[in-house]
Amino acid sequence: MSTQKLYAGVKLRETRTRLGLTQKQFAAKLGVSLPYLNQMENNRRPISTGVVLAMAQEFGFDVTLLSTGDAERMVTDMREALADPVFNDTAPQLADLRLTASNAPTLARAFLKLHRAYKQSLERLASLDEMLDRDDAPSALSPWEEVRDFFHYCDNYIDPVDRAAERFSQSLNLTGQAGVDAVAQHLANKGIQTEFCHDVNMRSYDPAKRILRISISTNAATRLFQMLHQCALIEYGDLLEATLDLARFQSNQAREICKIGLANYFAGAAVLPYGTFLHQAGETRHDLEQLSEIFGASLEQVAHRLSTLQRPGAKGIPFFFVRVDQAGTITKRHSATRLQFARFGGACPLWNVHQAFETPGRFLRQLAETPDGVRYFCLARDISKPGGSFRAPVRRLAIGLGCDIQHAGDLVYADDLDIDNAKAFEPIGISCRICERNACHQRSVPPLERSITVDHNNRGSLPYAID
Repeated sequence: MSTQKLYAGVKLRETRTRLGLTQKQFAAKLGVSLPYLNQMENNRRPISTGVVLAMAQEFGFDVTLLSTGDAERMVTDMREALADPVFNDTAPQLADLRLTASNAPTLARAFLKLHRAYKQSLERLASLDEMLDRDDAPSALSPWEEVRDFFHYCDNYIDPVDRAAERFSQSLNLTGQAGVDAVAQHLANKGIQTEFCHDVNMRSYDPAKRILRISISTNAATRLFQMLHQCALIEYGDLLEATLDLARFQSNQAREICKIGLANYFAGAAVLPYGTFLHQAGETRHDLEQLSEIFGASLEQVAHRLSTLQRPGAKGIPFFFVRVDQAGTITKRHSATRLQFARFGGACPLWNVHQAFETPGRFLRQLAETPDGVRYFCLARDISKPGGSFRAPVRRLAIGLGCDIQHAGDLVYADDLDIDNAKAFEPIGISCRICERNACHQRSVPPLERSITVDHNNRGSLPYAID
């Protein structure tokens, strides 16, 4: 052993704890007093040679484990981590580091692990920024973003799935409760029993028992949609898989997520079959409530379907569709228009979809202009979803639907709006990070590609000026 004083209280305490001994019992076996053992365990005294020998003889302890090597290496690692500029001038003294390594090694290891995670996160962010700047940027997408882009680049229209759903619906009445009963009978003909239950997930299918359980706490439109989703998985699995093969996703997770999206697409297209729905949309001048009543679908299903009417040779109005929660997070987005939604952050706070929560049960209309000069007609409505019982939480959501202003005449909602008056259009953006408007009173952060000037003696709507 080195003649250097050996402080290894943590190792001493760990040994005693592992042996299941009290301090009094351990002190007796080592031949020292209880106060002396307490001082050694708390590094107020070095471990004596007699104690080291007693540990070897009494417990067969490998005395090399008491070496200060681990503690010194930990001190070195902490000094290296604390040299990171993020700590500035806050690095502790060497004596404090040695005290931490000796008395609180678990805390020291946790600190080192946290710092490593921090550095790895910075490296991942730097890598992501680099990849987003390259032509092969899609490789940096998350699975969710990859799926979203798949639907976007298909104009939100998947022809084989859409036509299969349309054929499926031709032989069945898929309206409201009658549709629920019709699909239940259709499944029964294929040997699949449908049960409507309380206290179950929204949809649960047991392939072995061939039993489909649907929550009765949901409304008829939701029950029908979930049953049709399962029909897509059971009867049209090969079609979905073939479509996924063509998509060539980069990860299996993206493929599995997209399969859910395709089954949802089938369900929506079956409830709202393309040809019939396109005709009724024109007849009602895209009145969401009338379409909801005609097809026994929810307002969200109708609005979503309007954004998918892009069949070659029989296209509907190009709509954008979005769903947001109360925090402004976009939870669903589709756009057949030039307006695209930001990948990161929330949507522009000046957009009327955020105000829908303040006026439940009402449609909000807005004439809006984006920084590129394109004008839109925007419609928003809250679609809060009750949980089905007194104590069940209510999902608070809102939907936004819109189109280029040139199509506003085809919408009943735009009849009394002054669409020819440029001053009637409100300036909105996509996201503060990429919006070029200089004087927006709702701006939260400066645009990424613009520098700013700070004048301490002048203040406008913002505490800085965008150059």
